[in-house]
Amino acid sequence: MGESNQSVTSDFTLMGLLSHSGPHLVLFSLVAVIFTMGLLGNAILLFLIRTDSRLHTPMYFLLSQLSLLDVGFLLVTIPKMAANFLQGEGSISFGGCAAQMFFLMLMGVSEGVLLSLMSYDRYVAVCRPLHYPVLMRRQVCLLMVGTSWLSGVLVASIQTSITLHFPYCASHTVDHFFCELPALLKLSCADTSAYELSLSISGMLILLLPLSLIATSYSHVLRAVLCMHSAETRHKAFTTCSSHITVVGLFYGAAMFMYMVPGTYHSPQQDNVVSLFYSLITPTLNPLIYSLRNREVRMALVKVLGRTGFMSKR
Repeated sequence: MGESNQSVTSDFTLMGLLSHSGPHLVLFSLVAVIFTMGLLGNAILLFLIRTDSRLHTPMYFLLSQLSLLDVGFLLVTIPKMAANFLQGEGSISFGGCAAQMFFLMLMGVSEGVLLSLMSYDRYVAVCRPLHYPVLMRRQVCLLMVGTSWLSGVLVASIQTSITLHFPYCASHTVDHFFCELPALLKLSCADTSAYELSLSISGMLILLLPLSLIATSYSHVLRAVLCMHSAETRHKAFTTCSSHITVVGLFYGAAMFMYMVPGTYHSPQQDNVVSLFYSLITPTLNPLIYSLRNREVRMALVKVLGRTGFMSKR
């Protein structure tokens, strides 16, 4: 019993993604640049949505929540990875590991639910525009956001508490660059097969239910867009919806690989690559996808640059 308690409260060691060889130093610099771009891009998008009255709409309110979640993904994983790389060691306390796992799961589930609710927003905007002010009034938007965050908190609390109650009496070396649930389960000296099966089933439900809502919403949207007579209106609807579909594909592609495919079918190296993708690349790409494809965001950015005198100087 004492051995089990001791194993649970011990620190873990993260293997890390990078060594101190030449190519990895270049890769670390690239990660640092992308991380900075991700924080800056999401911060700019949040600032524009907050300050420009033309962006005070339900769609951009939901988009601001997506940016907050993306900032969270970046801050929970990359700074610790960078600190371990610079210090030359990868230790993380039990509490730090628990916090990383909890917040990553919170933001992952919240983002999945939020993306599905954003697809409903696009469905109402395209298919039922006259009812949009009522169906997407402020109270409904707040309920959507609250639902996404509370879903994340609930799932993260349950999964993290169960995972950390397993005894870790063997190696405490996590073959990953942050504490993620599948990587941590591999270290347990208890039989986790039943839990891993339930995790795969719950992962399917958590992923497939929002995906079914997204697919249903966009099937109606596509039908409505194809029936539009105005080419300009059709182009605007297609541009806005395609941005969201791109973000959905990036997020759900990585999530399905990690949580729907059993761990025996992918290696730790593959897990590292996929995890880096959804914790760094996707949060950096999301604001670029929305800002480059949405005319309102580009106009808001030009307006801000004009105020600061940047455009006139050029």
